[in-house]
Amino acid sequence: MSVTDLPAVNATLNSLCTLLLLAGWWFIRHERKGQHIICMVSALTVSALFLTSYLIYHYHVGSVRFTYEHAFIRPLYFCILITHVILAAAIVPLVVITVIPALRARFDRHKKWARITLPLWLYVSVTGVIVYLMLYIWFPSAQLAG
Repeated sequence: MSVTDLPAVNATLNSLCTLLLLAGWWFIRHERKGQHIICMVSALTVSALFLTSYLIYHYHVGSVRFTYEHAFIRPLYFCILITHVILAAAIVPLVVITVIPALRARFDRHKKWARITLPLWLYVSVTGVIVYLMLYIWFPSAQLAG
């Protein structure tokens, strides 16, 4: 595996995180707390692996420009990217604020924060995959071919 494989790895990790978050939500809605905990700890682990891989990739490659010039696609890409980046920065402290009460068995506070954190974390995970698809698969830059 080379550093150029990491964007696909990152998209896979984001996809897996999305599935784990949805499963964790489903389990807690059906009062299956053990499975909920397993899914959410797994989502945290997958997200940590993603962040590590993402930082390694961008350390070696830098940023990749989106060069597709279509009048509709380019603004759509940047709208998705900007909201993704802003919420990705916000999600780390939100996850911490959500997990700490659960670890302290303060489930009322955990539930309150989870109602905010879960949809934002899902958005970040899903848009991470969309950004990957737009940048590397659907509209790849000439920079990537070299």
